[in-house]
Formats: sequence, C-alpha cells, structure tokens
Amino acid sequence: MMQNDNDPLLLSRRSVIKAGTAFLGTGLAAGLSKASYNVLRRNLQESGKVVLITGGAGYIGSHACVELMQEGYDLVVLDNLCNSSIESIKRAELLTGKTINIEIGDIRDSRCLEKLFTRYPVETVIHFAGLKAVGESVSRPLEYYNNNVFGSTVLFEAMKKARVNKIVFSSSATVYGQQKHMPILETAPLSHTNPYGHTKLMIEEMLGYIARAEAKSGRPWSVAMLRYFNPVGAHKSGVIGENPKGAPNNLMPYITQVAVGLRPYLNVYTGYQTDDGSGVRDYIHVVDLAKGHVKAIEKLQSVSGVHVWNLGVGKGFSTYQVIEVFERCNKIKIPVELQGQRVGDISQCFANVDKAERELGWKAELDLDDMVRDAWNWQKMNPNGY
Repeated sequence: MMQNDNDPLLLSRRSVIKAGTAFLGTGLAAGLSKASYNVLRRNLQESGKVVLITGGAGYIGSHACVELMQEGYDLVVLDNLCNSSIESIKRAELLTGKTINIEIGDIRDSRCLEKLFTRYPVETVIHFAGLKAVGESVSRPLEYYNNNVFGSTVLFEAMKKARVNKIVFSSSATVYGQQKHMPILETAPLSHTNPYGHTKLMIEEMLGYIARAEAKSGRPWSVAMLRYFNPVGAHKSGVIGENPKGAPNNLMPYITQVAVGLRPYLNVYTGYQTDDGSGVRDYIHVVDLAKGHVKAIEKLQSVSGVHVWNLGVGKGFSTYQVIEVFERCNKIKIPVELQGQRVGDISQCFANVDKAERELGWKAELDLDDMVRDAWNWQKMNPNGY
C-alpha cells in the first residue's frame, strides 16, 4: 500500500484506470475528485501508455499483450471471442504478473465502444479484430465485409468522437496481391486476390482518407499500417500460442495438429509457379511481430499522418521447406496428401523489410528453426489448445 492512497499524484496508472471506472459507474472513487481524475486522465493520454487492443485475445493479440505489458503499457482488450479464448488473456497476465482490463464486446457495437472510450483513458488503439482466413473469405465474403470493413468503420467513428487519434492497424501482405518482383517493397502496387485481402485494402484506404481529412481539423491522426507476412510460432514458454477453432486455415497449426495426432495428415497445395510447386511465404515469429507493434506505438508518439511498414524476415520458404525444418528440429515425421491450388492463393510472397529496420529500429531476430520449435512446444504442452 502507498503511504497516502488519496493522493492522485501517487496513484499508479492502473489504479487511475480503475478509479476512473468506479467514478463513471458508481460515483467518485474514494478520495479522488473529478478534477483530479480529469487531470490524470489527460496526463495518461499524453503519455501514450494506455492502449486499447481490439481482438486482443487472439493469437497475435495475446502475444502483443505480453510484449506491451513488459514495456510498461496498460492495456484494455476488447474481444467478442468468436475465434479466441479468454484463457489467452489470463495466461498473458500469468506470464507478466500484470492485469489486463478485458471487455467482452464487438467492434460493430457503437454503444459498447462509446462506453469503453468513456471508461478508459485510451491514447492509442491497436486494431487486430477481424476475420482472417483466405479460403473462408472466398466462400463467406459477406461475413468478412460486415465484420472487417463495417466493424472498422464503427471503431474509427468511435475513436474520432472520443478524440483518440493514434492507431496501429493489423494489415496484411495480402494487399499486395500477386507481385512479379520479390522481395516486396511498401511502395509496390496494391491489389487483392480474395475477399479477405480486399477488406484489408479497403480499411487501409479508409484510414488514409480519415487521416487526410483530420489533418485539417487541428487534431491530425497518426496511423501505422503494419503489413505482416505469415506469423507462426508461439511464446517460448509454451503458455500461449495459436489456438484455431475448428480446422486450421494456416500451415503451421495444421502441421502441429498432425504432429500431436489430432489430424491424420497435412494437405499440401501444389501447382504453383515455384521451384518445388508449393507456395512460398515469408514466415515471421509471432513474438518478433508483437515487438514490431511496440516499436510502432513508440513511433506514433512523434509522427502524424499515415505510415506503412512490412513486418517479415525478408526471405521466403516453401511449404515443403517448412515441413522439412519442422521434421528436422522436432524429430517428427509429418504425413502429407497432395492437393491442387487453393482458391484465392498466390504462388509466392516475401518482404523487403529495410524500411521497418531503418525507421522503427525493428528487425526479426528469430529464425525458422525457432518458429517450428516454439510452435511444437506450445502444441505438445496444450494438445487440445486452451
């Protein structure tokens, strides 16, 4: 306990958030005046240390929570748990010994967002929330446009109303479509080959227009659009990791589920214009990716406007190469069955990451061996997920 619990200047950031919640819900917290609360709220907003994470209970979100808390940020997570588990938040708290403010709700719910921005002194938003499977988006496009595009519109409207003007957007390399030249620069022409990629591109364009409009308002937006390539792996502890509901749509969790005996074999899609006929992707460790978000938030404290960075390792690996590395590192044979090309897929995609290293001071530190070992460690420690 502090010597003087009623002195607002001595309250921790987390105590301020809780005091503010109590004030908004049931009246002033004991010993904290409304004026003092408003001063502290303003100071917190200017510090950049209170972050709202939409979709924070998901795979990338939960790893970002760990990295951000380790850097001293206070977090508010908004998640509807449609493809995630509250257990990931509990485990992130376990790993860090810190508390996350969790709100169960949907980004399409404007009343939920209004209450959230009133309750917490949010300064920066990380926007992860969204449906993300390429194949599923082809068969269920309306759900993707409704959740991803409409949901983002509601979120951005709520941010504007609350005068929250800093956002890190979870974009994707899918906005590059099928490129002829590798590695891909941030200045490459944009396109899409599936509804999922189209939703990401639409949200990027929306943020660009918002930023240009708000630049004339005297309160310009600061926007970081992080185009990630293929996140894989898990926290080295094995406590949190990728936990898809139903059949995995991504390569690595499918491999680990085959390895642990949940699935009989891995489907390998072939017929692409690559050396071995399987798709080539830039795989990045999810912990490296999470650290990229920390760097992006730091950058947004000193810049305005729209900024785009690729987050990847800068090298492509084919499906067959990933299987070979997994088998070698983990001493497990992965049975496969060959399939034709997957609808909406592209042949190869890997990043030029020089801009992120130059402007953010960020570079991937973990290699493919680390990725497959950590992914398998998570799966064998949690054979049925959370």
